[in-house]
Amino acid sequence: MEFKATDIAAFLNGEVVGNEDVKVFNVSKIEEGKPGTLTFLANLKYEHHIYDTGASIVLVNKTFVPKKQISATLIKVNDAYQAFASLLELVQQTKSIQKTGIEQPSFIHETATVGNDAYVGAFAYIGKNAKIGNNVKIYPQAFVGENVSIDDNCILYPGVKIYDDCRIGKRCILHAGAVIGSDGFGFAPQNDGTYKKIPQLGNVVLEDDVEIGANTTIDCGTMESTIIRKGVKLDNLVQVAHNCEIGENTVIAGQAGMAGTTKIGKNCKLGGQVGLAGHLTIGNNVQIGAQSGLSSSVKDNEILLMTPAFNVKDAVKSAIIFKKLPELRNDVIQLKKEIKLLKQSK
Repeated sequence: MEFKATDIAAFLNGEVVGNEDVKVFNVSKIEEGKPGTLTFLANLKYEHHIYDTGASIVLVNKTFVPKKQISATLIKVNDAYQAFASLLELVQQTKSIQKTGIEQPSFIHETATVGNDAYVGAFAYIGKNAKIGNNVKIYPQAFVGENVSIDDNCILYPGVKIYDDCRIGKRCILHAGAVIGSDGFGFAPQNDGTYKKIPQLGNVVLEDDVEIGANTTIDCGTMESTIIRKGVKLDNLVQVAHNCEIGENTVIAGQAGMAGTTKIGKNCKLGGQVGLAGHLTIGNNVQIGAQSGLSSSVKDNEILLMTPAFNVKDAVKSAIIFKKLPELRNDVIQLKKEIKLLKQSK
């Protein structure tokens, strides 16, 4: 589908600078732009590409002032990155086929309810007393257990597994292989050295607008709920243990993991491979750099790095010192020799 510059500007509340009639049919990176594509410039680190990009339209911030002539048509917006994301969403909507109906073979228990305009793919399973909302898309080989509720406009991609009693809010997206409600890691050591499994009787609650990455696992609570608050985004291969709670609009990158009963606040950002010990409380607006490990709780607004993680300013200073350790070691050895000589001379 083609989009004209004036139509794009109207959709984004932007201003066209250049040929208003130019059309695009695809998107591209600014450094790989081709005629008929749209790209964006948000980070001035890539500004040099805008002067020779082949893209027909470039989204830029209203504050952008070119240093030389640009052949592409510009559309000036308040935030080029957010505007580009909105356009990608529009393109996805125009390309996507709205699947509806129930494919066979699939299984829907006679006590389950499925809302209007829903889609149930082949080999999907919907268990006893499950409640599926309107416009929910359940792709092939997905499993929905007993007493599960899935609210309107959710998407379960192929192979998603939702255990019994879990609750999914509105507009949630669960990517392929995600597992919601698996048993928490609870085992009691016995006198003979074996471990006795502790029954995990709780569930998982996903509030509205949550997105769960591929092969991410969220364990059910031991007796209560593991809770993922509204707007949370979890990347692929994230592990959330039993009775954890993740606050609103927190984002967690791939391969991060948290042990049981850890609470993460609102608007936090966790990098890839971050590890959190159990029973911690992470405040609001906390940022934790990739591969950091935490074994103690954190107050609001902290920025942390390294393992064990600590304040980012101290972490950067420590990293600089660490690189100089061989030199510092030699200095210390030399100083010790000089001190020894001074003592001998006295």
